[in-house]
Amino acid sequence: MAETAKLTVEGKTYELPIVTGSEGEKAIDISKLLKETGYITLDQGYANTGSCISAITYMNGSNGTLRYRGIPIEQLAQHATFVETAYLLINGDLPSSCELTNFSDLLNTHSLVHEDMRAFFEKYPRGAHPMGILSSMVNALMAFYPEVPERTEEEEINITVARLISKLRTLAAMSYQISRGHRVIYPSHQLGYCANFLNMMFDSPVRPYDIDPDVVRALEVTLILHADHEQNCSTSAVRHVGSARVNLYAAISAGICALWGPLHGGANQAVIEMLQQIYDSGGDPAPFIGRARDKNDTFRLMGFGHRVYRTYDPRVPILKEMCDKLLTKFGASDPLLDIALNLEEIATHDPYFIDHNLYPNVDFYSGILLRAIGIPLNMFPVMFAIGRLPGWISQWRESIYDPGWKLCRPRQIYTGHKERNYIPVADRG
Repeated sequence: MAETAKLTVEGKTYELPIVTGSEGEKAIDISKLLKETGYITLDQGYANTGSCISAITYMNGSNGTLRYRGIPIEQLAQHATFVETAYLLINGDLPSSCELTNFSDLLNTHSLVHEDMRAFFEKYPRGAHPMGILSSMVNALMAFYPEVPERTEEEEINITVARLISKLRTLAAMSYQISRGHRVIYPSHQLGYCANFLNMMFDSPVRPYDIDPDVVRALEVTLILHADHEQNCSTSAVRHVGSARVNLYAAISAGICALWGPLHGGANQAVIEMLQQIYDSGGDPAPFIGRARDKNDTFRLMGFGHRVYRTYDPRVPILKEMCDKLLTKFGASDPLLDIALNLEEIATHDPYFIDHNLYPNVDFYSGILLRAIGIPLNMFPVMFAIGRLPGWISQWRESIYDPGWKLCRPRQIYTGHKERNYIPVADRG
């Protein structure tokens, strides 16, 4: 007999199915609750609500576990490339040698951006944030690369996927070069995904960019660690918008807009700004920790705590090690990293932070690592978007093939006025 949960409402008992995941996670299926009882559930922020059934990413906030398609994030960060990880997320398994070559060739084929798109970049105000530009440019891709009726749906999706993964990187680098008034650097078929991006970002006719394998690997690992994270804000936005059966470009554009927020993809930028604020104030983090403990102070320490993890974010040790490696190689000590280490040491031994499960999260060190690579501060959220793109695509693709698909349409509890009559303007007093 299937396991059920019992709910008693107004003296009547209802049995609700229990759904069990492959890792033992349990959920009460309330999909027929309204129809059978006349009630809905209220869960602001959806902290206790499962919006879908997914086979892509598993995370356990209690013990700090994160796996893509069953493979621990630690193994992928140590052995895989970003392109391999993207293939894994989108297709369900690691690629064979032949599949990896074909996928890489497809990315190279679609890496160039239509020249007419440069006009879009050049019309944006110089002060525009790169995330706003990027979301607009991704949405515009549909006009430049319309669907071809002769292709099957699967062929169309595969080409659109390759276009997005490849062109998002090119668009990001192009926007940076144009914002500086510099010549656009085109992608090279001789370079891998991450090396290509770094070369497009930093190469110059007067100062050729020296591609350092350790820097390339640091970027690979950063993107891998950001590639997917279950049903976070931006991923949910992609699924939600995608449920209306919009094209993939529009759904990804929605994800970029959601990621832009300082509590999501903009958090790594906010961490650097906070560390800079501490540095400018003398470098002592203690007063800032005191403010974070004060419930009457609106200040919060960026890069600490997580909506799901109740222990260390499993991505943090990997990023911290990568930071140490790069800074040691460059023979430079970043004063902001020194402050970050001091801040972590104090906060992780402070009873307040321990009691509230406020451990350093991925944003705490990703900003430092991107800074070490040379990525400008306002490009930090863009880097997050490049990394998260395969996850968004895989989540969108899973949702459109879901036999239980439904248009996302949450309900609400109305607390406004009851019915009242219209009053003519002359009688309103």
